[in-house]
Amino acid sequence: MRLSSVIEVLEEIAPLSLAEDWDRVGLAVGDPAARVARGMLCIDLTEPVLAEAIERRCNLVVCYHPPIFAPLTQLTTTDFKQRIVLECARRGIALFSPHTALDSAPGGVNDWLCDGLGEGDRRAIEPARGGAESQVKIVTFVPESSLDAVRDAMAGAGAGVIGDYVRCSFSTAGTGTFQGGAATSPTIGRAGRFERVPETRMEMVCPRARLGEAVRSLVTAHPYETPALDIHPLEPSPEAETPPVGQGRRLDLLRPIGVATLVRRIKDHLGVGHVQVAAPPGRLRIRSIGLCAGAGGSVVADDPADAYFTGEMRHHDVLASVQRGRAVVLVGHTQTERPYLKVLRRRLQRLAESVDWSVSRVDRPPLRLG
Repeated sequence: MRLSSVIEVLEEIAPLSLAEDWDRVGLAVGDPAARVARGMLCIDLTEPVLAEAIERRCNLVVCYHPPIFAPLTQLTTTDFKQRIVLECARRGIALFSPHTALDSAPGGVNDWLCDGLGEGDRRAIEPARGGAESQVKIVTFVPESSLDAVRDAMAGAGAGVIGDYVRCSFSTAGTGTFQGGAATSPTIGRAGRFERVPETRMEMVCPRARLGEAVRSLVTAHPYETPALDIHPLEPSPEAETPPVGQGRRLDLLRPIGVATLVRRIKDHLGVGHVQVAAPPGRLRIRSIGLCAGAGGSVVADDPADAYFTGEMRHHDVLASVQRGRAVVLVGHTQTERPYLKVLRRRLQRLAESVDWSVSRVDRPPLRLG
């Protein structure tokens, strides 16, 4: 299976348009045309994890955290991250990171965290830019011969994502007219002459935050000097069962629980022996939970839930939360993420079955109890 096809599967699970603007998701190292026979999943690509991937003869490592985050100004062997990138490039091991796209996506990390806490209604605390709440529709008019190029360029910039589907568009045939001024150099026809040209109207939805990049990609790929385009704001879908998409989850439980029950469910679901708990005095009945994978304290802190569940939260935010009558359960940054790798492996094995998928055995949290 070619790497490009594997990436399509990964983006079907977690569309990159759902990632946060600051994130560095997607393919970091690799040739899209290369063949992939074995893939390994990890949270952090350390040198021991890379050694394991080499031993397993992997062609691809899907590392949840981006292996290249800050821009690299050089590639040497004096820095461990640069050594990893150099070694992967030398051995033909591709690197791909889904990170916050996988957090936001339906069925992703945050939804999985919800699954172990009890039945109830859930929604995203910070709706993703890819959700209908913040989408626009881009309409442009393209000669038929350039339609695929323009669609591909816009899709590469994040347009055309509808639910779990990517590269979505709608096209209708029509006739465009124009007359260029004396200083123009039209792709079709001559300057100063009125022209009638067969064109295709193409429509694609686009996250509002990706609008600028999508329009720039459209203009670059379009054969005309000045492409015609319309931008229409979209209203949120009225569908009652729209799955949550975005950072964090607010879970409104069907049946309230106590702090001890919440802690037990979290430990059982994540398979951890210890968590950190802060709670106000007295008996707290938890009817709602705000949660977020990783360092999600800043995501959940302003949500008016009865309890917060995340990997990390700042000390003073914990104090403030307890003062407001809320419980806080912290389990460690990667402990909210690493258990999901087994779920991701099963999904990938089903959707990209020709690849032999595994989860790293040596990828561990950097901190341990002393």
